[in-house]
Amino acid sequence: MTHRSFINFLCLGNRAVTILNGSSSRLPHIQMEIRSIASQAEIGFKPAKVAVVTKMTRYEFEQQRYRFSELSEEDLKQLLALKGSSYIGLLERHNIHIRNVEHIVESLQKERIEVRVVKRGEYDEETVRWADAIISAGGDGTMLLVASKVFNKDQPVLGVNTDPERSEGHLCLPVRYTHAFPEALQKLRCGQFRWQWRHRIRLHLEGTGINPTPVDLHEQQLSLEQHNQAHRITLMEAQRSEVDSLSKPYLLPVRGLNEIFIGESLSSRASYYEISVDDRPWEKQKSSGLSICTGTGSKAWSYNINKLVEQAVEDVLRIGKAQTGLDIPLSQDFIEKVTDEYNESLVFGPEEGRMFFSIREPIVNRVFSSSHQRGFANRVCVRSRCWDACMVVDGGTSFEFNDGAIATITMNEEDQLRTVLLEN
Repeated sequence: MTHRSFINFLCLGNRAVTILNGSSSRLPHIQMEIRSIASQAEIGFKPAKVAVVTKMTRYEFEQQRYRFSELSEEDLKQLLALKGSSYIGLLERHNIHIRNVEHIVESLQKERIEVRVVKRGEYDEETVRWADAIISAGGDGTMLLVASKVFNKDQPVLGVNTDPERSEGHLCLPVRYTHAFPEALQKLRCGQFRWQWRHRIRLHLEGTGINPTPVDLHEQQLSLEQHNQAHRITLMEAQRSEVDSLSKPYLLPVRGLNEIFIGESLSSRASYYEISVDDRPWEKQKSSGLSICTGTGSKAWSYNINKLVEQAVEDVLRIGKAQTGLDIPLSQDFIEKVTDEYNESLVFGPEEGRMFFSIREPIVNRVFSSSHQRGFANRVCVRSRCWDACMVVDGGTSFEFNDGAIATITMNEEDQLRTVLLEN
């Protein structure tokens, strides 16, 4: 028996003892449950090579931002003070992140796992091909970037929140494992977890003037002008490669874990486009943009786009009471209950193979209609009539999406992302 097999045997034995010590009424189910545990242990987290992709801290970003100015640390400190930022605070958060990354790496190496640490700006397809599993060391933004480049549904992706005091980390392991990663790793290796398959969005582009070359927004923190300039540069590169017009649908080299957003780059300008949901007739739309989310993303931006506040619910209930004469209660408890129930209806599971679209602030008149402002869909097609628009995947990867461009947005079983659910 190998060392690894022996560890798995011990883990399985411990869990079986826990079951046997439980209620005697469970005895008929013991054999079935032990078989389930054994199966889970067999597919536990046992990679030989792990890539750890780390975020860029704000301290590193500020350093890089002025790297051509040859600023000293004292100059940087004074410059940050002028902007109302604390140099000491940024450095402290940076050091916390670094220590937590080192903790992850040392824990993996103690398990004789080969580790490659890469900055998110250096994360590429070669890193993905090399690794048996990938760990995102940062927050949700880093996790989204890591996930976007993983196309093998059997390649696990884990998120570790390296600054849990300042970051929520919904997509990461529970925060207690940031400082207790060896414990998390042991549970993973013993199969004491559940795989969670998160559905993702895939995008096909076609039409005239298409530029399938992405602009990475994560690291660059681009202004509007810088964003436009970046798209112009990638368009010239695409034209030199003779990819400025695609007669056949082109599958973009990213997958959306949270959401896709389509709209004009200048947010004060109305976005003009046509939309077809589940092959229904095309509708002309003018709005402040279009959001399409997964079950994972239904708790994020899409939720905040569509949620109701108690004040609005109270106003509607008050009008309904006056119009109908019904005895509708207007107590705070009832208003909270109605608000919560509506908002909870916007959230659905990450394992559900459907999308939720939201037309933000639609303009409705005799030219533009909005028969379906929001709802579930299996397929969404969008034809751009915009001047300076983009299609942004998970808030971090931007594609030019102007007049003549057509996007077909769907889900596919092969695009599911393998993540883990690990209890506290």
